[in-house]
Amino acid sequence: MAALDQTLMLALKGYAWLPDLRRAAGDRPVPTRVLGQPAVGVCGPEATRFFYGEGNLERHTALPSLVLNTLFGQGGVHTLDGAAHRVRKALFVSLLMDDGIDEFAKLAGEAFDTASDTWQGGPAVSLFDESATAIGRAATRWTGVPFDATLTRDLIAMVDGFATVGPRHWRARAARGRREAWLADLVSEVRDGRTAALPESALAVIAQDRDLDPRTAAVELLNIIRPATAVAWLVAFAGHALDRWPEHRGLLRAGDAEFTRAFTHEVRRFYPFAPFLGGRAVRDLRFDGQDIAAGTLVILDVYGQNHSHELWPHPYRFDPERFIDREPGEFDLIAQGGGDPRTGHRCPAERITTALLATLAQRVARLNYYVPPQSLDIDLSRIPARVASGMQIMVP
Repeated sequence: MAALDQTLMLALKGYAWLPDLRRAAGDRPVPTRVLGQPAVGVCGPEATRFFYGEGNLERHTALPSLVLNTLFGQGGVHTLDGAAHRVRKALFVSLLMDDGIDEFAKLAGEAFDTASDTWQGGPAVSLFDESATAIGRAATRWTGVPFDATLTRDLIAMVDGFATVGPRHWRARAARGRREAWLADLVSEVRDGRTAALPESALAVIAQDRDLDPRTAAVELLNIIRPATAVAWLVAFAGHALDRWPEHRGLLRAGDAEFTRAFTHEVRRFYPFAPFLGGRAVRDLRFDGQDIAAGTLVILDVYGQNHSHELWPHPYRFDPERFIDREPGEFDLIAQGGGDPRTGHRCPAERITTALLATLAQRVARLNYYVPPQSLDIDLSRIPARVASGMQIMVP
C-alpha cells in the first residue's frame, strides 16, 4: 500500500513532523511521500554521512520552488552539484572561511553597541530587530555593498518566508526580486567602471568573476549577506536562553572564550531553525536496511538529530557544558548541514554564524536590562520558528 502524502502534516506539525514519523517507525529510515513525491526520512551521524556521500544524492532537483524563489535564489551555489558546485563553492570558501571573519564580527559588535547606547531609559526594543539591523550594517560594510535602510527588512523577509505559503512567502519573493535586480545593476556598474568596489571585498571578487552573469552574481551576493542576517533569529534565542537560564550570564559577561563557544553551539543545537535538508537519490541506494529507488527524495532530519537522545544526553535540557572541551564533529551537530564545508553542501558561512552569535551574545549578557511582560513562546509549527515577541528588553 502506498504511503499517504505527508505534505499537510508537515505544514501542521513543522519541526515535529519528521521526528514523530520516524519515532512511529522505530527510529529507522521511514518511507513516505511529500509534495506528491516518494521520500525517505533518515536521521543520525551515519545517515548524515550517507546524505553527503559522494555520488549518492543531488541537490539541484530536490530544492522546491518555495525555497529557490525566496531563500537561495535561482542558479545559486545551492542548486549545483558535482564539478560545477566545487568550482562555485571555492569562491564562497575564499570569501567566507578565510581572513576577515573576526573583522565582520567586530563590525557587528560595534553596530550593536552604537544602537544599545540609545536604549537607556527608552521604550522596549526587540533583540531580533536590533541584532538584524546591526548585522545588516556590518554585512554591507564587510561585503562592500552600499547600505540601504530597507535592505535588512528585505533580507529578513527572504528568510522568514522560505518554508511557507501565503503572505510570508509572497513578501519573501518580492524582497528577493527587488534585491536581485538592485545587486545585478550594482555588479554591472562595477564591471563597467561606473561604481568603485573596495578591493578584495565580496562585491569586487564576485563582480570580477565574468563566468557569472549579473543576475547570478546578485544571487550569490545575497547568499553571503542573507545567511548573516539569519543570525538575528539566534541572537533572539540567546536572549531567550539567558532569560530562562540566567546562570549562564556570568561567564558570557566575563568574555570566557571557551564557555562562549560552547554557548553558541548549544543555542544552535537546542533552538529550532532548519527542520530538515533534502536531496534526491541519483541511483538505486540502500541505507540501514531501506531500499531507496533512484529519484526518491531523501530527507535528513536536522531537528531530530540535534535533539537525539543517542547523541546528546538530556537533549531537551539547555546545557552549554556539553560542549566544553568538545568540538562537534562534522556529522553530529548539523544545524547548518554536515560534512566538510570546503567541498560539500555544508554552509560555508557557519564560522561567520558562530562568530557573530558569540560576539552579540556576550554583548546581550553585559547589558543591564529587564524583560517586560510579553509572549516568549516559540511555535514549532512555524518554519522558521522564532520568539513570538522578538525578545523584547528594556534598559532602565
